[in-house]
Amino acid sequence: MDKFDLIVIGSGAGMHVAFQAAEEGWSVALVDQGPAGGTCLNNGCIPSKMLIHSADVIRAIEDARNVGVEASVDRLDFTKIMSRMHNAVEKTRSELEEAIEAKRGLAWCRERAEFISDYLLKAGDRTLTAPKIVIASGARPLVPPLPGLEAAGYLDNISLLDLKEEPKSLIIIGAGYVGCEFGHFFSAMGTDVTLIGRSPRVLDNEDPEVCQIVREALSQHMQVITSHEVVEVELKRSKKVVSARNLADGKIHQFEADEILLAAGRRPNSDLLRPERTGVETDEHGWIKVDDYLETTKKDIWAIGDAIGKHMFRHTANYESWVVSHNLLRAKKRDEMEKVDFHAVPHAVFTHPSIAGVGLKEDDARAIGLKVLVGRAKYTDVAMGRAMALEHGLAKLILEEETGRILGASVVGSMAPELVQQIVYLMNTDDQDLTPVMRSQVIHPTINEVLVRAFSELEHPYHREEQSH
Repeated sequence: MDKFDLIVIGSGAGMHVAFQAAEEGWSVALVDQGPAGGTCLNNGCIPSKMLIHSADVIRAIEDARNVGVEASVDRLDFTKIMSRMHNAVEKTRSELEEAIEAKRGLAWCRERAEFISDYLLKAGDRTLTAPKIVIASGARPLVPPLPGLEAAGYLDNISLLDLKEEPKSLIIIGAGYVGCEFGHFFSAMGTDVTLIGRSPRVLDNEDPEVCQIVREALSQHMQVITSHEVVEVELKRSKKVVSARNLADGKIHQFEADEILLAAGRRPNSDLLRPERTGVETDEHGWIKVDDYLETTKKDIWAIGDAIGKHMFRHTANYESWVVSHNLLRAKKRDEMEKVDFHAVPHAVFTHPSIAGVGLKEDDARAIGLKVLVGRAKYTDVAMGRAMALEHGLAKLILEEETGRILGASVVGSMAPELVQQIVYLMNTDDQDLTPVMRSQVIHPTINEVLVRAFSELEHPYHREEQSH
């Protein structure tokens, strides 16, 4: 049996905890069966955005006609687009692996781990134990039990990275983040894309106004089918045929393509890790339960990142790794521990147009009984938005009426993530209000003015509803 001070399961954000503990002189085992770096580096954020940037360039060239510039794309080098992505990932991973191997006090176990008893893990032919454990075991693509899916074959966000050429036609099952991002990518590559979602809206976790704008924009480049549930997949004459039920009238419709991309969500890896054998509880879906300090139901076992299923973004996992590092390594007693603060978790969807958001949406705030003020501004309400012909752009801000606290924001359009990040900073000030914006000079003309315009247009949503009637 190999004994350590700390075992970290997962080399994504878990890496930060492992390195910090090793720096403090702890003996640490880092256990991960997959390539170093976790989902983000190997088949998530980094490779997908390397690909999607090429799609952004294509759409920018096409959109240039809106400002009087006639341009076209003469040729796409799909092989170069893919190899550029692979080279970036492999270089970063290689550097990370070298750092792990060189780290004093850190033992790297490249095997799949599963708990076999209290604080006891089996990893390959090794048995590992430690009094403190951090679970950063991540998640993997959810594969629904669709008849014929396995036989027909499909791509997911991992296997599509190995494509040698773009498919001529593609059906994407799922209209969430992954579906909309890769729908943008493949349609820009020239693939005939059909996007099928079960919800009435694409990206149904976003603000409804944002969803509608994105749907209209995506529909210019692909077929967007919502309120349809896929019920069967089959092969017919070398084509993959997807049968989907219209949830409004129950009728079955069929769609065919050369390839299928499955983007139906994520599932936890707890079924592989078996945390219940060490007393760590999971919810009904398998996500690991944690408290406000990110400690599980078992003392001195912590969990972060996708494994807990809360905010499945790498930047959030990095933040959680900082919280756990503090609580694990520096807090001597409970009242010295840090609680997680999720009031201003930002996110972005890199489709076309891009989307970003933070905090509560209007419907969410009103659903929990808050009286809110809503500020809205179109990109074309400001000079730079008009100059750039950004017809799809919208910024929407949500404030608590009584206190003026910023509760959330949703932005759709060019540079949406950069704009929302400014709101994140405001939401992390002491008063969480718009005072810094009102006190600041804003460079004119820039797209930043759309936020100022939205703040200046605050109104009570009930008043807006009364006017609409």
